[in-house]
Amino acid sequence: MSDLITHVGDSEFESEVINADTPVLVDFWATWCGPCKAIAPILDEMAQTYEGRLKIVKVDVDQCQKTAVNYSIRGVPTMMLFKGGKVEATQVGAVPKGQIVKMIEAAL
Repeated sequence: MSDLITHVGDSEFESEVINADTPVLVDFWATWCGPCKAIAPILDEMAQTYEGRLKIVKVDVDQCQKTAVNYSIRGVPTMMLFKGGKVEATQVGAVPKGQIVKMIEAAL
């Protein structure tokens, strides 16, 4: 896992995501989720590609139930792109790298 990806809990979500200076891609995931593990290398690559322009944050839905409920997360992986504290885009499921790039580029 990349050092450029931040793991946050319920208590850090606002400061790390909502109040961030750059767009933030939040990966809502779970340790038992196979598709979550499948997209992890793509997110590692995106963290390096967009370093300084985009922040990538992972939220474990089992550990951070308050945040997961607050954003109506019903399936994992769910990726949400936040910009200026608001959700700009949402992608549910393990998707190809191109779809993730498209979502990121639209926010930058």
